[in-house]
Amino acid sequence: MLRFPLLAAFAMTAVFPPPATAAGNPVSVHVLNLQDGLPSPGIQVTLERLEHGRWTALERGTTNAQGRITALYPDGKALEKGTYRVVFKTGAWFAEHKTATFFPEVPVIFEVDGSLPHYHIPLLLSPFGYSVYRGN
Repeated sequence: MLRFPLLAAFAMTAVFPPPATAAGNPVSVHVLNLQDGLPSPGIQVTLERLEHGRWTALERGTTNAQGRITALYPDGKALEKGTYRVVFKTGAWFAEHKTATFFPEVPVIFEVDGSLPHYHIPLLLSPFGYSVYRGN
């Protein structure tokens, strides 16, 4: 049992600070390569919204050195309830790294119901498999 839990929490934050997010942006992503356990910089990502049965592109970005895009929602636009899709262009990234892959892209479809102010979509990636989950 820790004698000073607040001090321990402060120390962990100082050593492992939480990832920076763009002020007020409601959508972020993170890609980690399970093959080597490292972030995946340089992956192109598109955010789309389902409108009248068709996907409409809202924003595009590229993962940074930490494998993150901290602000994937259009600036100045309020997050609306609805169905969204994040598409990770994994085929191009694997080709740049001279690695064969079974998945040229990874689409992740999710619902925004208005109950959360922020939606974080982490992708755990390998050449022949992937996993996603709702992060925070």
